[in-house]
Amino acid sequence: MSNNANGTVNARDLSIASRGGGSIRGTLRTPSADEPLALVVIHPATAVPERLYAGFSEYLAGQGYAVVTYDFRGTGRSGAPRAVRGLRMRDWMDQDVPDVAEWSAARFPGLPRFAVGHSIGGHALALGSGVEGLRGMVSIASHAGVTATVPALPERVKVWLTLSVAGPLTGRILGYMPGKKLGLGEDIPAGAMREWGRWSRLPGYFFDDPTMDASERAAAVTGPLLAIGFSDDPWATPQQIDAITDHLTAADVERRTYSPAEFGVAAIGHMGFFRRGLREGLWPQVAQWLEERRHG
Repeated sequence: MSNNANGTVNARDLSIASRGGGSIRGTLRTPSADEPLALVVIHPATAVPERLYAGFSEYLAGQGYAVVTYDFRGTGRSGAPRAVRGLRMRDWMDQDVPDVAEWSAARFPGLPRFAVGHSIGGHALALGSGVEGLRGMVSIASHAGVTATVPALPERVKVWLTLSVAGPLTGRILGYMPGKKLGLGEDIPAGAMREWGRWSRLPGYFFDDPTMDASERAAAVTGPLLAIGFSDDPWATPQQIDAITDHLTAADVERRTYSPAEFGVAAIGHMGFFRRGLREGLWPQVAQWLEERRHG
């Protein structure tokens, strides 16, 4: 592992042309003192801004990795959602994810490559998007987002109202879902909101969408995958994480479920892995998993 762990990190803005039109804005972080040892691309969650991943990407860059983070089109720095109102979730998975993966691979052609997918970012990896040539993949809180499986009734009602009522309604009126006002992160295009809501009502999520060929795609994915979940995540329960990984029949899947008590924090939930409070406890475990496969 690099001896740059306590050093500074270089960062520069990226703009990557998308095969679906427009551009994807992101950030490349690299060790300041050494040549990178490997490449990690972090694929984001729905309605989650790139800045959430800054701390973890800086940490990995300090360990010797080149790290790419970005916003999906129509979110954050990658454009206004109303301007791409018809953009769907599958477009993020099947266009943005491989676009960023291919740009990153071309930028660092000789390095071992890895991917980290948060929620929908992990879905894309499970469906084989952006996985070519990877040494390993890590999915964080990536689950089949079926509303009926949310354990707590108040949270289940809140999710249903957002995904099946408020989100689609505001999408039709405004051209986007005002995620900030609805308490679901960033604003997102109406097309993504409609697809998200429809999948959330299917018992098998997008595996029950015949236009996705999801089961066949997942069965073709190979290589090591570390799938991480958290005991206090209100949405990504172990069963719903398994509902994704069970389809990865050709991959070498390792499942881990952590609790906040293991790291002396009050909560982790769906977003907490990427917060800096876990820098000394949980992040090194993922870095070690990557390091072991870098040498493999």
